[in-house]
Amino acid sequence: MMRALEQRPLLWDRLTWEEIGSLRRSGVDLCLLPVGATEQHGPHLGVGMDTCNAVRLCEAVSRETGVPVLPALPYGCSLGHSRRWPGTLALLPQTLMEAVVQLFEWLHGTGFRRLLLVNAHVGNAAPLRCAVDIIRSRFDDALVSVCNVAELSPRVRAEFYADAADWHANAAETSLMLALAPETVRNARIPAGDDPDRTVGLVFTHPVNRTSLNGVTGFPSRASREQGEKLFRFMVEDLTALVQRARNEQPPLAESYFTVLT
Repeated sequence: MMRALEQRPLLWDRLTWEEIGSLRRSGVDLCLLPVGATEQHGPHLGVGMDTCNAVRLCEAVSRETGVPVLPALPYGCSLGHSRRWPGTLALLPQTLMEAVVQLFEWLHGTGFRRLLLVNAHVGNAAPLRCAVDIIRSRFDDALVSVCNVAELSPRVRAEFYADAADWHANAAETSLMLALAPETVRNARIPAGDDPDRTVGLVFTHPVNRTSLNGVTGFPSRASREQGEKLFRFMVEDLTALVQRARNEQPPLAESYFTVLT
């Protein structure tokens, strides 16, 4: 049964409870959770861009590794995008944190101990990192980490940050969607998306309504399908390498979180 499934991504919601139990008994102890957002991405990209990015990446890595992919979280902490542009549906940080913690509680009850949160929205990074701390404080054997897609490796980071430090719906994200989901791209509106980064040198952070005219930061007009294919290949290779390491990594020390020295 599992041999036949190895040729395609292992999607948790397509498996039966018997197949999930079989996975655990075979030694699989790690899951991927794609975390995205539903938020405006300028005049040229669909509001589900971040979720699509996270899901496609996890599915590709699952094909390479056989690690199961949990159903994606399509809502994130998008408060910074304001209500200026229609389409954004945001969660409070504490809501996202609690959702991840509760999901892990159920995952742990199924026998899985390792979880990589594959995050494709910058605003989710802090709540997810806090969720990791909460999980580790409750489960002594938990091995959980946040993998921010744009920070997977120096080469991936260089692509995302090439046209803006405070990038959003920029050349990198537009290129990825041209390669992965061209039906979500409004090609005729790409030139209207260009908007420079106005955050350089600022002391304070600001919501997007005070940094962008159209919800974009960067230059989507520089995007291409070829660039997206190259960037996605980098992302898959680098997350695959991380997953392979995560399969068997053990803590440097075996001391319990709950043991008090006396």
